[in-house]
Amino acid sequence: MKNKLKKYFALTRLGIIETFQWRLALFVMILGNLLYLTLIYFLWKAIFSSAGNDVVNGMTFEMTMVYLVLATSLYGVVELYIVWEIGRNIQNGKIVLDLLRPIKYKHYVFWENSGVLVVNFLVTFIPTFVIVVIMTKGTIPLGWNLLYFILAFVFSIVINYNIDFIVGTICLYTESIWGINIMKQMIVALLSGATIPLAFFPEKFVAVVKYLPFKAIYDTPLTLLMTRNPGWQTVISKLGFSLFWMIAISAFSGFFWRISIKQVTVNGG
Repeated sequence: MKNKLKKYFALTRLGIIETFQWRLALFVMILGNLLYLTLIYFLWKAIFSSAGNDVVNGMTFEMTMVYLVLATSLYGVVELYIVWEIGRNIQNGKIVLDLLRPIKYKHYVFWENSGVLVVNFLVTFIPTFVIVVIMTKGTIPLGWNLLYFILAFVFSIVINYNIDFIVGTICLYTESIWGINIMKQMIVALLSGATIPLAFFPEKFVAVVKYLPFKAIYDTPLTLLMTRNPGWQTVISKLGFSLFWMIAISAFSGFFWRISIKQVTVNGG
């Protein structure tokens, strides 16, 4: 176990070093997020103005913006573009070399990209969170909700990674992943609350979405973060839901990979 952790942390360290080598890409990502947030600010400002009410579906304009700002910064942390990497490795044959490594491929891909996750969390989410806390003065409570958020956030990382790994594995059958991945990104962004808070969706739509794993990626962590003194029943319910899907999707992605790896072909071999 100790040797395994050393291998994993070594990959994380290499990922951190590599990420800082591409500082321009990091800067472009931050700039892109700022432009996106500027657009959604004016969009939601117009929505609340046209509604003629300070509260829409139980959320004020300030709460909505805090939610979307944090969701955008979380997206930059959680989304590691694993699907593209797996697809390229399958197409160029590099996956054969990766399969020969003394570590399971699924674990290798995650820990290889974990450095990017750590850097993005420290460089994008933490500063964003601090700025939001200072500017909103109380919209985000500082208490046990932070611990609940961290637990839910860890679950969300694993859930999102396994969804990506499943979609990436499909490339073994299709040899092309572009269209499938674009569809996956749109579905996850919509159903997870990354682009629009789930509170604004119709009740019948939410009644279906609440049973799907996608809301555990963004909506659950952010809801726990922004809720002041959530009851134990709420905390256990939300964390239990995320934990269930984390285990279920992890098991399925591993099973799907073991079946699909038999499809590997390189140069027709």
